[in-house]
Amino acid sequence: MPPPPAKSSCRIGTSIGEEIDGVVSTVTGKFKIVNELGLHARAATKLVRVADKYKSEVQLEKDGQVANAKSVMGVLLLCGAKGTYVVVRADGNDAEDALREIGELINNKFGEDR
Repeated sequence: MPPPPAKSSCRIGTSIGEEIDGVVSTVTGKFKIVNELGLHARAATKLVRVADKYKSEVQLEKDGQVANAKSVMGVLLLCGAKGTYVVVRADGNDAEDALREIGELINNKFGEDR
């Protein structure tokens, strides 16, 4: 089984799902929103662009509300303010790569200075 995605200071936990024929099907990570403006329109758009690069199904969850990470409106409706935690769940052959890149985007404040 391949190792879990690289750890970062903002990741709370990562779990690897079921492995089928040598391919991990589902991965999950919990991340803290650390940029000053939270999941605003520009940040949500960046997240959706990253999720769209992957064939895997990618979802975001905040406080029990689940959104398709490939939908800007869905991501915005989560109202992810600074300091909140989101769970990223990816399911598919490239799920680990999707989770890793989305986690890096969140941890790097969506490329914002604050």
